Amino acid sequence: MATLLVLTNLPDRAAAERLAEHIVEQKLAACVNILAPCRSVYRWKGAVQHEEEHPVLLKTTAERYAALEQAVRALHPYELPEIIAVPVERGLPAYLDWVEAETQGK
Repeated sequence: MATLLVLTNLPDRAAAERLAEHIVEQKLAACVNILAPCRSVYRWKGAVQHEEEHPVLLKTTAERYAALEQAVRALHPYELPEIIAVPVERGLPAYLDWVEAETQGK
């Protein structure tokens, strides 16, 4: 089964924690990493924005991606959240097996 690394950013630590807890509880991802805050610069509705955000990395499978995306969209406070899925080309086989096992339907 294909493993994916999904990235998103949240505006604060509390929102990131809520998202991570829900995603793991629902078995939509095996693991969620909440990274240190970063500064994001982007154009939104014609204006350049400068915001502190918390990057979040979610490890899941291609099979669970659609449900994961739906949950992130429902829980994310942004009108248009960044949700990017990157296929994992290689990884420790035992870890990838664990991701698959932990994301088997709830």
